[in-house]
Amino acid sequence: MTTPVDAEQAWRDLQRIRVPQERVYDEVERSASGGPGATCATAVSMWVFLVVTGLELPGWGVWLALAGYLAVLGAVARTYSRRSRVRLHHSRCDWRMLASFVAGAVVTGGTVLLSGRLVEPLEPMTGALIQATVSATVFVLFVGPMSRWSMSSLRGRGDGTVGEGVGR
Repeated sequence: MTTPVDAEQAWRDLQRIRVPQERVYDEVERSASGGPGATCATAVSMWVFLVVTGLELPGWGVWLALAGYLAVLGAVARTYSRRSRVRLHHSRCDWRMLASFVAGAVVTGGTVLLSGRLVEPLEPMTGALIQATVSATVFVLFVGPMSRWSMSSLRGRGDGTVGEGVGR
């Protein structure tokens, strides 16, 4: 049994389904990284932490600064994750997201260590300010492009078969 198919009606039906799907992807991309607020809050907290730890604190001071830094990062993550109206299923996290997380950790950690070695001969305050500024700058410059790259994979899923053979 075959049913005649109106190509124009089929195309309109497809677009009616596809437009809300694109809006979901737009919302996911918009809220994926928490926006510039999350990036700035993370960079500022990292900058303050690096400056404080660069002041040659006693052991308990370093642990206190680390606890405060982790508490601030947790508060930023909690605040910005609650703002997102779109929740992704865990299967949406693909290799690009994992790769961007690992690459971000390597680049930011490497910058902190390398800049720390380079500013060792300087006074503690001057060296800490330079190390913190360079590290926070690299973090901010790295996060934007990497989050766009990792989230761009969401749009590409399933697009290979949807529009084939249908004139636009």
